[in-house]
Amino acid sequence: MASRKKRAVRKRPGRAEALAAQIRRDRGYTYPEWEMASRLDPAFMEAYNALYRRSLGVSHALPLKYRELVASALIAYRGEEPSLLLHLRRARAHGATDAEILDAFEATVLPGGGLTLLRGLRALLRLKTEEEGRS
Repeated sequence: MASRKKRAVRKRPGRAEALAAQIRRDRGYTYPEWEMASRLDPAFMEAYNALYRRSLGVSHALPLKYRELVASALIAYRGEEPSLLLHLRRARAHGATDAEILDAFEATVLPGGGLTLLRGLRALLRLKTEEEGRS
């Protein structure tokens, strides 16, 4: 029977904490699961975070607010409502208006169905309620 080799993970003191802090800075939020993964496999999480920064951390031909709206529409389709609100906050921080957010979710009706639209509208309502509570 062949023995399995354990994957060696090089750990530097404080590496996981620094990585978790970087993830929080890059996104504006983090999950406990990402913090755990940063401790268990920091090399993977460094690569994952680099991919995040490339896809949703900087503008390319499509400005960040629209990149976040695309991500929001996909997240609404998948039904991950807590993440949806986080991405709508980021879209708003990059200048997305209510009309642009609504338009993004209206565009999901045919390919994504009515539930995608409903999830998007619920998240927009939560975002607006949050913002009104701060004013």
